[in-house]
Amino acid sequence: MRLIPLFIILLLFASTTEAQTVSVEINKDQAYFTEGNDSILVYQIAKKSINGNYKRANYIHPLYSLDGEILTEDFPEDHLHHRGIFWAWHQLYIGDKRIGDGWEIENFKWDVTSVKEIYTNNKSKTIQTEVLWKSNLWLDSRNNEKPFVKETTTIIVHPKTENYRVIDIEIQLLALEPEMRIGGSEDAKGYGGFSTRIKLPEDINFTSYIGKITPENLPIKAGNWMDFSGALGKNSSHAGLTIFCHPSNPGKQNRWILRQKRSMQNAVYPFPGKETVPLSNTKPTILRYRLIVHNGNANTLKLYKAFKKAY
Repeated sequence: MRLIPLFIILLLFASTTEAQTVSVEINKDQAYFTEGNDSILVYQIAKKSINGNYKRANYIHPLYSLDGEILTEDFPEDHLHHRGIFWAWHQLYIGDKRIGDGWEIENFKWDVTSVKEIYTNNKSKTIQTEVLWKSNLWLDSRNNEKPFVKETTTIIVHPKTENYRVIDIEIQLLALEPEMRIGGSEDAKGYGGFSTRIKLPEDINFTSYIGKITPENLPIKAGNWMDFSGALGKNSSHAGLTIFCHPSNPGKQNRWILRQKRSMQNAVYPFPGKETVPLSNTKPTILRYRLIVHNGNANTLKLYKAFKKAY
């Protein structure tokens, strides 16, 4: 029997290990996550716009499927303010003064002041961002825009397994002014908070722990996770995206705004969204979410067990 030299075995092992390690490259415009030759996601640091309108930063786009297809949309024609994976609120108040709309991006902007890698000993990659919320309706004594919320967001991208990848997102919101409040849309829908603008093929399916879900106009009570699956992969193969909402998130059991076409999917916070909630200036509000990018459909992953195992 022909023996393979030990150094070749070690080299092959090292190559395999390297292929399973996530990388991140941070520049002034974006943080770009990859694994080997595979693109994973881009966190947008610099502001993007269309002819100076709908300026946005502090969101994820593109997000890629495991086989390299772009899952998310940015500046979709039907809702130009929608953007990839984002978190935003319609109602922004200091006391009784309304100071902008972070969802529609009116009188509001994100100032991404810092993006740094947090080093770990595992094969995941972590970035932490510091973002100041500002508005032209909230100025200091020199008429400069004065930040009113400090957001600290942590994004952890894990290596893929055979048929899925996990991405963890933690959002901390700390008020920089007293009597700061946020809320969703001021109607019965009350949408606001963590959202995904993903492509919606004709065969898109919505699944939660209670089974298949049919989107409705108003928020749906369907537990703390939701899966979106359909012909999202390469050559229209079946793939999907799951959102886990951490059980420690504030508020009642999670509600969902779901749309079959031409819109976003929203894990509603607060609920009901038309009622604002305060942000503390001493203890941050913490919102945690897990994204699972996967091949196949919800049944492939046995998501109920995956949620129980995660939390």
